Amino acid sequence: MSQKSVCVYCGSRNGVNPAYAAAAQSFGTLLAKESWRLVYGAGDVGLMGEVARAAQASDGDTFGVIPVHLLQREVGKTDLTRFVVTETMHERKKVMIMNADAVVVLPGGPGSLDELFEALTWRQLGLHDKPILVMNIDGYWDALHTLLEQLIGQGFADASLAEFITWVTTPEAAMSELRRLLN
Repeated sequence: MSQKSVCVYCGSRNGVNPAYAAAAQSFGTLLAKESWRLVYGAGDVGLMGEVARAAQASDGDTFGVIPVHLLQREVGKTDLTRFVVTETMHERKKVMIMNADAVVVLPGGPGSLDELFEALTWRQLGLHDKPILVMNIDGYWDALHTLLEQLIGQGFADASLAEFITWVTTPEAAMSELRRLLN
């Protein structure tokens, strides 16, 4: 059986709630303990840095992908198992999702939303069939859940869109769902 890889989309900031960083750290540790590879945006700041440092502290395999224009801003974490520099953001997102078996979204900002919606759209279009999990720590993504329900309710998306996202509230629940979905 080959190693599983999980693409994590999350903030380049920690946010105001300490539970976000705690969830990122816990999830990075859980991935490493499962011997699954972390695929992420290669930054050493915010939740990105938290999840990667936690995975590394537990001897996890880390695969980071960063566009050249963010090397300084996101403090490219060059001590990863694999560190890839791309020319553009689009290439970054493509390399990340193509090298993962599943996507997990932690709290984040516009970049995390962009990544989630691209993965969701690609899934809707049949370009991949990878599980997408949203980790709704302390209700952070409640408004997003409501928005997606509105898109469906108002006829701008098929009801199947809701089936493409698995909602979880803890890192442990995310791992449990990933084990179920990937095995």
